[in-house]
Amino acid sequence: MAIFSYLLTFMGVLFWIFRAIATLMFQLDREFFAQPLNVNMEIAVLFLTLPCLILVIKRNIIGAALYLAIYITYFGSVLFEAINNATVTGFNLINSADMLCTFIGVIIPVLTFIDILFNKNRNAGGGSAAKKTDWYYKNKDYDREFDERADRNQYKF
Repeated sequence: MAIFSYLLTFMGVLFWIFRAIATLMFQLDREFFAQPLNVNMEIAVLFLTLPCLILVIKRNIIGAALYLAIYITYFGSVLFEAINNATVTGFNLINSADMLCTFIGVIIPVLTFIDILFNKNRNAGGGSAAKKTDWYYKNKDYDREFDERADRNQYKF
Protein backbone atom coordinates (compact mmCIF):
# COMPACT_ATOMS: atom_id res chain seq x y z
CA MET A 1 0.00 0.00 0.00
CA ALA A 2 1.37 3.38 -0.94
CA ILE A 3 1.81 6.31 1.41
CA PHE A 4 -1.09 8.11 -0.30
CA SER A 5 -3.39 5.23 0.57
CA TYR A 6 -2.26 5.28 4.19
CA LEU A 7 -2.82 9.03 4.39
CA LEU A 8 -6.29 8.82 2.87
CA THR A 9 -7.31 6.09 5.28
CA PHE A 10 -5.86 8.06 8.19
CA MET A 11 -7.74 11.19 7.09
CA GLY A 12 -10.95 9.16 6.87
CA VAL A 13 -10.49 7.92 10.42
CA LEU A 14 -9.67 11.43 11.66
CA PHE A 15 -12.76 12.83 9.94
CA TRP A 16 -14.86 10.09 11.53
CA ILE A 17 -13.46 11.05 14.97
CA PHE A 18 -14.14 14.73 14.24
CA ARG A 19 -17.76 14.00 13.30
CA ALA A 20 -18.19 11.82 16.41
CA ILE A 21 -16.90 14.67 18.60
CA ALA A 22 -19.19 17.16 16.85
CA THR A 23 -22.19 14.91 17.42
CA LEU A 24 -21.24 14.31 21.05
CA MET A 25 -20.80 18.04 21.68
CA PHE A 26 -24.21 18.72 20.13
CA GLN A 27 -25.83 16.04 22.31
CA LEU A 28 -24.21 17.51 25.42
CA ASP A 29 -25.36 21.04 24.44
CA ARG A 30 -21.80 22.32 24.25
CA GLU A 31 -20.67 24.88 21.72
CA PHE A 32 -18.61 23.53 18.84
CA PHE A 33 -17.89 25.13 15.49
CA ALA A 34 -19.29 22.19 13.49
CA GLN A 35 -22.86 21.07 14.00
CA PRO A 36 -24.36 17.78 12.84
CA LEU A 37 -26.71 18.16 9.91
CA ASN A 38 -29.26 15.70 11.29
CA VAL A 39 -28.39 14.12 14.62
CA ASN A 40 -30.16 10.79 14.05
CA MET A 41 -28.72 10.42 10.56
CA GLU A 42 -25.29 11.49 11.81
CA ILE A 43 -25.29 8.71 14.41
CA ALA A 44 -26.38 6.20 11.79
CA VAL A 45 -23.64 7.40 9.42
CA LEU A 46 -21.06 7.14 12.19
CA PHE A 47 -22.00 3.54 12.95
CA LEU A 48 -22.21 2.57 9.26
CA THR A 49 -18.81 4.10 8.60
CA LEU A 50 -16.96 1.81 11.03
CA PRO A 51 -17.30 -1.42 8.99
CA CYS A 52 -16.65 0.55 5.80
CA LEU A 53 -13.39 1.90 7.21
CA ILE A 54 -12.34 -1.61 8.22
CA LEU A 55 -13.01 -2.81 4.67
CA VAL A 56 -11.12 0.19 3.28
CA ILE A 57 -8.13 -0.72 5.45
CA LYS A 58 -8.36 -4.24 4.01
CA ARG A 59 -8.41 -2.63 0.53
CA ASN A 60 -11.86 -3.99 -0.35
CA ILE A 61 -13.59 -2.23 -3.24
CA ILE A 62 -17.06 -2.95 -1.83
CA GLY A 63 -16.19 -1.22 1.43
CA ALA A 64 -14.91 1.81 -0.48
CA ALA A 65 -18.07 1.91 -2.60
CA LEU A 66 -20.30 1.75 0.49
CA TYR A 67 -18.19 4.41 2.19
CA LEU A 68 -18.58 6.63 -0.87
CA ALA A 69 -22.32 6.01 -1.18
CA ILE A 70 -23.01 6.74 2.50
CA TYR A 71 -21.04 9.97 2.54
CA ILE A 72 -22.28 11.23 -0.84
CA THR A 73 -25.85 10.57 0.26
CA TYR A 74 -25.39 12.34 3.59
CA PHE A 75 -23.08 15.22 2.69
CA GLY A 76 -23.67 15.65 -1.06
CA SER A 77 -27.01 17.45 -1.03
CA VAL A 78 -25.92 19.68 1.86
CA LEU A 79 -22.74 20.63 0.00
CA PHE A 80 -24.74 21.47 -3.11
CA GLU A 81 -27.14 23.65 -1.09
CA ALA A 82 -24.24 25.36 0.72
CA ILE A 83 -22.57 26.24 -2.56
CA ASN A 84 -25.83 27.62 -3.94
CA ASN A 85 -26.44 29.66 -0.76
CA ALA A 86 -22.88 30.98 -0.82
CA THR A 87 -23.25 32.21 -4.38
CA VAL A 88 -26.50 34.00 -3.55
CA THR A 89 -25.79 35.43 -0.09
CA GLY A 90 -22.00 35.46 -0.09
CA PHE A 91 -19.51 33.79 2.20
CA ASN A 92 -19.58 34.20 5.94
CA LEU A 93 -17.73 32.34 8.67
CA ILE A 94 -20.51 29.93 9.65
CA ASN A 95 -21.37 28.98 6.07
CA SER A 96 -17.70 28.56 5.20
CA ALA A 97 -17.06 26.20 8.15
CA ASP A 98 -20.09 24.07 7.30
CA MET A 99 -19.18 24.04 3.63
CA LEU A 100 -15.60 23.03 4.44
CA CYS A 101 -16.75 20.15 6.64
CA THR A 102 -19.18 18.87 4.04
CA PHE A 103 -16.58 19.25 1.28
CA ILE A 104 -14.09 17.19 3.30
CA GLY A 105 -16.88 14.67 3.94
CA VAL A 106 -17.33 14.27 0.19
CA ILE A 107 -13.75 14.47 -1.09
CA ILE A 108 -12.15 11.89 1.26
CA PRO A 109 -14.48 9.01 0.23
CA VAL A 110 -14.20 9.98 -3.45
CA LEU A 111 -10.40 9.91 -3.31
CA THR A 112 -10.43 6.68 -1.29
CA PHE A 113 -12.69 4.99 -3.82
CA ILE A 114 -10.55 6.16 -6.75
CA ASP A 115 -7.38 5.04 -4.95
CA ILE A 116 -8.69 1.54 -4.26
CA LEU A 117 -10.25 1.27 -7.71
CA PHE A 118 -7.08 2.09 -9.61
CA ASN A 119 -4.58 0.57 -7.20
CA LYS A 120 -2.82 -2.37 -8.83
CA ASN A 121 -1.89 -4.00 -5.50
CA ARG A 122 -5.31 -4.07 -3.90
CA ASN A 123 -4.25 -6.54 -1.21
CA ALA A 124 -3.22 -5.01 2.09
CA GLY A 125 -0.10 -7.10 2.56
CA GLY A 126 0.42 -8.70 -0.83
CA GLY A 127 2.84 -6.26 -2.39
CA SER A 128 6.18 -7.09 -3.95
CA ALA A 129 7.32 -9.31 -1.05
CA ALA A 130 4.77 -11.97 -1.96
CA LYS A 131 5.70 -11.85 -5.65
CA LYS A 132 9.36 -12.50 -4.84
CA THR A 133 8.56 -15.89 -3.32
CA ASP A 134 5.63 -16.97 -5.51
CA TRP A 135 7.93 -18.72 -7.98
CA TYR A 136 9.04 -21.06 -5.22
CA TYR A 137 5.89 -21.68 -3.23
CA LYS A 138 3.37 -21.74 -6.07
CA ASN A 139 5.42 -23.60 -8.66
CA LYS A 140 3.89 -27.06 -9.19
CA ASP A 141 6.41 -27.96 -11.91
CA TYR A 142 9.30 -27.55 -9.47
CA ASP A 143 7.55 -29.71 -6.88
CA ARG A 144 6.87 -32.45 -9.44
CA GLU A 145 10.47 -32.36 -10.71
CA PHE A 146 11.80 -32.51 -7.16
CA ASP A 147 9.59 -35.51 -6.40
CA GLU A 148 10.82 -37.36 -9.51
CA ARG A 149 14.46 -36.76 -8.56
CA ALA A 150 13.81 -37.92 -5.02
CA ASP A 151 12.26 -41.15 -6.30
CA ARG A 152 15.25 -41.95 -8.55
CA ASN A 153 17.96 -41.14 -6.04
CA GLN A 154 17.09 -43.44 -3.21
CA TYR A 155 20.18 -45.16 -1.93
CA LYS A 156 20.14 -48.45 -0.08
CA PHE A 157 22.55 -49.05 2.71
